[in-house]
Amino acid sequence: MLRSVGQRVVTGCDEDPRVVELRAAVSRLRRDLATHPADFADRVIAEDELAALDAMVAGGAPETPRLRRSLLLVAGSIGSVSALAVGLARVRNAVDLFGEPPH
Repeated sequence: MLRSVGQRVVTGCDEDPRVVELRAAVSRLRRDLATHPADFADRVIAEDELAALDAMVAGGAPETPRLRRSLLLVAGSIGSVSALAVGLARVRNAVDLFGEPPH
């Protein structure tokens, strides 16, 4: 990256790294789902819930119970599609960064 003398690189370091990770994971899974050729019964549910997750992280640190509910819906709707398993695991790992659910 080229920059002029005296200019700083803006890295977005003020953002919560958990939010950054979740946003990246959701974005990747949305792209993977959009390019997946097969149609399956719950595809619309997965697309809608990924859009909801994207909206949640756009607003900053989302509520953990809501994240877990969304993750459950996404996993239930695309869990049997092995081509999306890696992306789903990334979303799950990113949600786990927000802590364990209360017991």
